[in-house]
Amino acid sequence: MLTDYVAPEVVILLAGGAFTIGYLIINQIVLRLMILLGTSLYIYYYFTAADTPLWEAIYISMVMGTANLIGLGGLLWQQSKLAVPHAHRDIYPLFSSLPPGDFRDLVLRAERKVLEAPMQVTTEGVEPDTLIFVISGQIDVVKRGERFSMPPNLFVGEVAYLTQQPSAATTRLPAGAEVLIWDVAALRARAEKKSRFKLAIEAMISSDLAVKVAFAVAPHHHEWAEDAEARRVARR
Repeated sequence: MLTDYVAPEVVILLAGGAFTIGYLIINQIVLRLMILLGTSLYIYYYFTAADTPLWEAIYISMVMGTANLIGLGGLLWQQSKLAVPHAHRDIYPLFSSLPPGDFRDLVLRAERKVLEAPMQVTTEGVEPDTLIFVISGQIDVVKRGERFSMPPNLFVGEVAYLTQQPSAATTRLPAGAEVLIWDVAALRARAEKKSRFKLAIEAMISSDLAVKVAFAVAPHHHEWAEDAEARRVARR
C-alpha cells in the first residue's frame, strides 16, 4: 500500500497540490485531469487515514470525480474530429477556426442545399431572415447602385445578423450554387440559451469578416481575389 511508504499527511498534501495546480492552469482538459488526480488521492486518503474508511467522504468524492469525468469527456468530444458530421466533413476545413464540437452544433442547425434556381439572398434596406454561407457559386452584389461580385466560401447577411439592422446590399446567387442556410430567429433563440453557441457563431462570422477585409480593394474597383487557396490561408 502507498501508506506503507508515504505518510497519510503527504498523500493529502499531494491531493491538495494537484487541485491547486489544476486551478492555476487555463487549459480545461489539463485542469480536469489534475482535479481527477487530486480526487483520486483524496479517496485513497479517506480509505487509509483511519481504522475505518471515511465512507461519506469517499462517496461524495466519487460523485464529484464522476461529474468531472463527464465534463472531461464532453471537452474531449468537443476537440475530437469524430464530432464533425460525416455529411459535412468536406467543408470543415473552411471552418477550421472552430473546434469540431462547435462546428457540429452549428452545421446541424443549417440546411445544406444546391440551388435549383437563382436566389435573391438579401435586399438592400430589408433585414434578412436567413444567414447563408456560400460553399460554391459566385455571389452577385448590388450596393448603392454599384454592382460587383464576390467569390464563394463567404457568408451573406452576417453583418445584418450581428447588428439586427437592414441589409446594406442586395445579393443574389446563381442556380447551382451550394449553400448552408440558417434561420436567423432560430439562431438567435439558440444563442440566448447557450453562450458557447453564441460565441461559436460570432467566431465564425468574425473569421469571415477578416477574410473580406483582407481581400477588399479600392472602392471603384470592386473585384475580389478568386484564388481559393489564398482565401484559405487568410482564413487561418
